[in-house]
Amino acid sequence: MHLHFIENGPALLVESDRRVLVVADLHMGIESGLERHGVHIASRSAVRADRVIACIEETQPDLLLLLGDVKHNVPVTSRQEYRELPGVLRSFRDRVPIAVAPGNHDGGIGRFLEPGELLPAEGTLIDGVGYLHGHTHPAPELPGHLVVVGHHHPVVSLVDSVGCAARARPAYLYSVIEELSGERTRLLFVPAFNEFAGGIDVGRLQQSGLGPLSRRIDKNSAEVYLADGTYVGSPATLCPADDR
Repeated sequence: MHLHFIENGPALLVESDRRVLVVADLHMGIESGLERHGVHIASRSAVRADRVIACIEETQPDLLLLLGDVKHNVPVTSRQEYRELPGVLRSFRDRVPIAVAPGNHDGGIGRFLEPGELLPAEGTLIDGVGYLHGHTHPAPELPGHLVVVGHHHPVVSLVDSVGCAARARPAYLYSVIEELSGERTRLLFVPAFNEFAGGIDVGRLQQSGLGPLSRRIDKNSAEVYLADGTYVGSPATLCPADDR
């Protein structure tokens, strides 16, 4: 198995028996959600979809796996989502088979999908790799495997020697956890694809309360990677406790 970090996503290509392109947290329809809070932004759904298509064309996957929060608005589906999601998903489906691991924003997503495209909310195994949005406990068959997780929108801020921080950048966080059974589960938290979705600093994921898996991160041994796969350190070294 090989992992390829697709910087132009950010997206992840998992290459095993099949080539699975993972895109997490698209949050299509986020603009209508922002509008309800007084922030008016023209829809970028078409631009966002074009970015996904560019990743498909770059990697030539066998499957596009949308790792939850394909849509944004909860608990309802907005008019923007009803208007845009069918065409967006069709544009993906015309190029590659798709599957959706539903997230906490994906109530009603099934109406936009074809039979067999909706995966279990508690996650699924594909070629020995687990895929889970991350807001629920994982299915019993996932521990002991590599589990790719969305939902947390990890970012990292790099600080130079004089204390100047760059803008928060999408990041991957990799952590190994020991199960009670003695198995080792490898967790890979992947960044959000949506450019407006924001994020949580890798040093704060463990106490974020966003999901059962993030609480098990080992900050000292975890590894942080930028969107292009560059290793930058551990959460403990990047976000020392006395800097908070």
